[in-house]
Amino acid sequence: MLLKLGQFYDRISDLIGYLSGILMILMTLNVFYDVINRYLFKSGSIAFQEMEWHLFSVMFLLGVSYTLKEDGHVRVDLIYDNLSKKKQAIINIVGTLVFLIPFSLLIAFGSIDFVTEAYNVGEISGDPGGLTHRWIIKAVIPFSFFLLAISSIGFVIKNINLYRADDSLDMSVKEEQA
Repeated sequence: MLLKLGQFYDRISDLIGYLSGILMILMTLNVFYDVINRYLFKSGSIAFQEMEWHLFSVMFLLGVSYTLKEDGHVRVDLIYDNLSKKKQAIINIVGTLVFLIPFSLLIAFGSIDFVTEAYNVGEISGDPGGLTHRWIIKAVIPFSFFLLAISSIGFVIKNINLYRADDSLDMSVKEEQA
């Protein structure tokens, strides 16, 4: 049951990672277009420049969930790497439940008012020719942190499975030694 549930959460994270990859390609094309226009044709667009950081922001915010699934986050590995898989799983479970999920939900719920205010006032770019509907980019903040909380549940399930698998490996080694 936990294995299938973990696979379900992994598929969600993989989809988010795929979307982040597409955003990376779009951002690269946008930068390429902007640079060509600016340096070859001596013309630029504020909207395209703003779209660069909008795409980068969305890619980064969504990519955090995928990075968690791949266990690619930076951590101090002086102690962690020398621990058994079982102890690493315990650290990951406790850290996720105590720090990551509450922090993700705090940011997600706390940023909803930020988005609502931008929507209500019709916030647009302060630069002439900039992008309108700034609330859309701001809405990615709570959305991405809700996705991170969901991915965190999958990460906990994955580590519970690792912890339990380590137990079964320990039992089989003890049986072989007996």
